[in-house]
Amino acid sequence: QVQLVESGGGLVQAGGSLRLSCAASGRTFRIYAMGWFRHASGKEREFVAAMSWSGATTYYADSVKGRFTISRDNAKNTVYLQMNNLKPEDTAVYYCAGRTYYSSSYYYSGSYDYWGQGTQVTVSS
Repeated sequence: QVQLVESGGGLVQAGGSLRLSCAASGRTFRIYAMGWFRHASGKEREFVAAMSWSGATTYYADSVKGRFTISRDNAKNTVYLQMNNLKPEDTAVYYCAGRTYYSSSYYYSGSYDYWGQGTQVTVSS
């Protein structure tokens, strides 16, 4: 079993920055990949960023490229999402996701089998 806990959300003005954290516990040795998704009110959940646990490969949605960075700290079993130059359209609940089996699909929420509780990010204009 794997548990994921997000933190770091909050209210910021457009152009500001936040860093989200996702702490993994339990059978973390089983994790192959970690990702971030977001769910804005009235919209479908969408992919934001992901990485292989080894850190060899990262993936980003076009809407966040150049602004968001996914990274990890293996010693702390923690994945981060650094969000810079935030825009009002980034407002959403952000979810950390983990996958404990191999898959070449990083972009789709259905490929992940563990999820955090979500953390709210609100960007005001």
